[in-house]
Amino acid sequence: MRFETTTIKDIAKALGFSTSTVSRALRGGYEISEETKRIVLEYAEKINYRPNPIALSLKERRSHSIGVVVCEIANNFFSQAINGIESIAYNSGYHVIITQSNENHEREVLNVEHLASRSVDGLLISLSSESNDISYLKSLHEKGLPIVFFDRVSEEINTHKVIANNFQGGFEATEFLIKSGYTKIGHFTNAAHLSITRERLEGYKAALEKHQIPFNESYVKYCSYSGLIQDEIDAAVKDILKLKERPDALFIAQDKISTSTLLALRKLDLEYGCKIGISGFTNSNVAPLFSPPITVVRQPAFEMGQQATQLLIKLIESKHPVTEFETKTLNTQLITHSSTNRKL
Repeated sequence: MRFETTTIKDIAKALGFSTSTVSRALRGGYEISEETKRIVLEYAEKINYRPNPIALSLKERRSHSIGVVVCEIANNFFSQAINGIESIAYNSGYHVIITQSNENHEREVLNVEHLASRSVDGLLISLSSESNDISYLKSLHEKGLPIVFFDRVSEEINTHKVIANNFQGGFEATEFLIKSGYTKIGHFTNAAHLSITRERLEGYKAALEKHQIPFNESYVKYCSYSGLIQDEIDAAVKDILKLKERPDALFIAQDKISTSTLLALRKLDLEYGCKIGISGFTNSNVAPLFSPPITVVRQPAFEMGQQATQLLIKLIESKHPVTEFETKTLNTQLITHSSTNRKL
């Protein structure tokens, strides 16, 4: 049985009004009497009338939808950011279409092209680990698609961006380890070209420099798939286990890399893994249960999602071309666990 929707024509026929009168009454038009509005609205509520979104989008040339592209929905940071996105979008009359790249550039491109083909009014995106080439985004942006970056951003497109203070987070996480007595601190991080990688690495280096600890390039491991492939993390852990002077602590730059690193340490050298100090970026609420416990750098993910959506809706609804853009930087929070300072 085919689902049939009620149209404005059906309401007009039932009430004996013209379709234009019904349409204006539903929109609250000033030229329609209050009595007519009351009759139309009461009848529409009685039959549970809802405007046809496809018809509206054709008429207004807008879909009232926002496309979202993230790396992994299951990642705690992105799931919290999506909650923030939806809290603003739905209250502003927009639907949210969510896709994930799984750190794959080709899938990211396909997701964006699919969203554009569905005529989303704007796009929120956090780039995948493989995304060196964003020419496809440039092309859409030049054609007029409003785009806002959050978390993993690009400077190649002049638009709004919302990020965490990654330098601050990297600095505080590393300095905490130093103040806990560690002097040989390794760093596991994302793909080298990502904005978050560069910023967190600079924070790590600044903390080492402040405390006059030499930077050791062999202690830094770049994980191109951000912890999604366990073999990649296993290989990074094996590399540090082979070093003559192993790190006595690790600053880990990403949620999934943290959990994958803990698993690798358990598999490859349980004794070493139980003693090493660890701090890292994670928005997981179960971090205190990890063994060894992780001192946590938390990002304001929900607020980042909210602010990115507010900026995107401003772009979408602007009556004039927008030429001035801003990068909003939100502070991170260091949550320490005293059991981190178990020296090797």
